[in-house]
Amino acid sequence: MIQVAIIGTGNISHSHIHAYLLFPERVHIAALVDIIPGKAQAVKEKYNLDCDVYLDHKDVLGREDITLMDVCTPPYVHAQISINGMKAGKHVICEKPMAPSLAECDEMIRVRDETGTKLSIIAQNRFRKPIRDLKALLDSGIAGPVRHASIDSLWWRGHCYYDLWWRGTWEKEGGGCTLNHAVHHIDMLGWMMGLPNRVTSVLANTAHDNAEVEDLSISILEYPGALASLTASVVDHGEDQTLTFQCEKAKIAAPFSVYASVSLPNGFPQRNEALESEISAFADGLPPVPYIGHDGQIDNVLSAIEKGTDVAITAEDGRRTIELITAIYKAGAMKTAVDLPLRPDDPFYTVEGIMKSVPHFYEKSKSEMDLGGPAITVGSDYAQKK
Repeated sequence: MIQVAIIGTGNISHSHIHAYLLFPERVHIAALVDIIPGKAQAVKEKYNLDCDVYLDHKDVLGREDITLMDVCTPPYVHAQISINGMKAGKHVICEKPMAPSLAECDEMIRVRDETGTKLSIIAQNRFRKPIRDLKALLDSGIAGPVRHASIDSLWWRGHCYYDLWWRGTWEKEGGGCTLNHAVHHIDMLGWMMGLPNRVTSVLANTAHDNAEVEDLSISILEYPGALASLTASVVDHGEDQTLTFQCEKAKIAAPFSVYASVSLPNGFPQRNEALESEISAFADGLPPVPYIGHDGQIDNVLSAIEKGTDVAITAEDGRRTIELITAIYKAGAMKTAVDLPLRPDDPFYTVEGIMKSVPHFYEKSKSEMDLGGPAITVGSDYAQKK
């Protein structure tokens, strides 16, 4: 039986708790930790958990019965808590984003390798069938190579969203919608296409004058033989989140859609319904995903611990996402195109360097410990709309 300590009992922790409770024969929540007095206790009572409650994650480091730490804190402490856990011999699941800087990501990877522990960074959308199917379709080559990708990470958050104590500052949140919302879609893009060669970006804060960070960014990514456009936003009503790949032979997208064209003698398009049927049949023939979202990723980590295998989503995956986000921030802040990969001597490699260079659109004006309200939303399920 795997014993897990959940560090941070804010909004996202509930998705993790739900996942652990699906596997009562495999894992037991042994501890909840939150720096706000009473918060972890309230979560314990909400779920009727048989666990201990602490104010400091260091209190669980010496517990030999706990073999897994699950980090659900604000981003600015992801690295240090994860490193402390691995040095204490714990495997670690860390919520997105991995960390606000590449320097922290590299130290997390170094400690993982030094200790021989497992480190998985949350990217739960890979455990959704439409996303898994899209990856399989691209890898199959059935639609040909990608020519143009359009990634829309569109969310909407009210003005008061940034009143929560850790949100809306470069110091604690590490960035705005690009780091903390589009991180999902940037992970999916990196999984499907890898890192681009060059990035050009514009950052803006158009609707949240209580936050230092951006609430909108638009980027152009240059790949060999292809371009990608990426929009990160928390000002888009409807939260239409899509990944569209225009390939040589057809368009494929999540939520699933397909359209194929062939050229007429004059260069104009004619629909290729035969290829569309072939692509749809390929997707229909792919197996189901047994556990969705966080449930799927936590099942995978538990299996890796039980069987001594690698985790599906690694620290290297998390670092790749941070590298592209860092390039977006550098391009937007410096108003110049940025080449990848970024080097350790780059000013944006460290938190300190980022803090010196990024724009403060506004100053944070409120700091609430809890915003209350209903459960949070965690984005699209990428199912076809009916």
